[in-house]
Amino acid sequence: MISSFIHEKKWNEFPQSVQHQAVRCLLDTVGTVIAGRQTELSRIIYDFAAAAFGGSGARLWLDGRSVSPPGAALAHGMTIDSLDIHDGYNLVKGHIGAAVIPAALAMAGAEFVDAPVSGQELLTSLVIGYEIAGRAGRALHATACDYHTSGAWNALGAAAVAARRLKLNREQTRHALGIAEYHGPRSQMMRCIDYPTMVKDGSGWGAMAGVSAALMAQGGFTGAPAITVEADDVAAVWADLGKHWLIMDQYVKPYAVCRWAQPAIVGALAVREQHNLAPEAIKTIRVRTFHEAVRLACRRPQNTEEAQYSLPFSVAGALVYGRLGAAELSGQALTDRLVLRLSDSIELIEDEAYDGRFPAERFARIEIELADGAVYKSEPSEPAWGPEAPPTDDELRAKFRWLAGEMLPQSRVTELEETIWLSSELADANVINQLLTGTGETK
Repeated sequence: MISSFIHEKKWNEFPQSVQHQAVRCLLDTVGTVIAGRQTELSRIIYDFAAAAFGGSGARLWLDGRSVSPPGAALAHGMTIDSLDIHDGYNLVKGHIGAAVIPAALAMAGAEFVDAPVSGQELLTSLVIGYEIAGRAGRALHATACDYHTSGAWNALGAAAVAARRLKLNREQTRHALGIAEYHGPRSQMMRCIDYPTMVKDGSGWGAMAGVSAALMAQGGFTGAPAITVEADDVAAVWADLGKHWLIMDQYVKPYAVCRWAQPAIVGALAVREQHNLAPEAIKTIRVRTFHEAVRLACRRPQNTEEAQYSLPFSVAGALVYGRLGAAELSGQALTDRLVLRLSDSIELIEDEAYDGRFPAERFARIEIELADGAVYKSEPSEPAWGPEAPPTDDELRAKFRWLAGEMLPQSRVTELEETIWLSSELADANVINQLLTGTGETK
């Protein structure tokens, strides 16, 4: 059943809402990777990919160096992870598009595969990747004792995308999924929460492992079975494949920080706007939230990785700047005196009621005390742009223009936006890679 879904599903078999969501996910993720090119993480991983994965078949976006498709998937996936503003899925506490979309675009431009990929075929592969990765993630979370990064399971979505592009047979596809599961990075997510560094969520490594798995399976390498796919105790996870569309359950991020910090940001901004508070007048902030969010405890981040996994700094930065992108999470912003004072003033309080609602729901409640003694409280707040209340198309496109506009001239931003938004009409989806590689100047 799973192999048939990977290889035989057609664009016109998807509901219109799923088709549209695929375009939205593609646009949002491309915006993230463009903005992520500003980070030191991206610079380092690009240089590494060019040195260790040099060859032909793909090119690095906003760079142009030639690399292999696994190298492109690695570099682009880690660049997406470098700026934590990409889509995610609550039930797996992680991210699908960060691996699946780099894998799909790497394979779309692969020079060793003859037939071009149409826009509809690219989008079809994305839907397939989201469905396979999401279920693999749910299966692994349900059966594993550790809390692992997304690369541990989104590698299977990347493998599915690459297997479809390579037209692997049923047995080769089975081995590709097994290889991807075995080689996907089973890394410890809470280690990255407690000690934020550039290792992040493992999605770049998952993308690379997935693309590599399909190429290895094509050559005869064996790796089946994938336990998260074939084990009897996860059969229920796969029973609704092709019936319930997990791509519709993705959230979108308005702020480039860990999703766990975003309920507190929403609550703090609501209080600020409702009572017209000046950040300078705030004395202390109390945040009641769930355990995992309380672990985001760094107050004075020294780099963008620490800033993105800091609830106090994120809330303080949002109160001062109103938005959180690369500029607000790096460079001089890390030493802003008002932001640091507010960050130091925040008290994190674990709330057992909110613990019980995680991971399906993430809540926080905010209490802000002013220097004059006045106290203002928020309602229980959830992150913005969840699957139940997603951003409108206009909001999503505005987010893309903001992120891409930090790196690219307006003309190129507009061309990319329109090309992706109408990608289902493309005869050759590799034009997206060409636009991303580009010969034009960045800012």
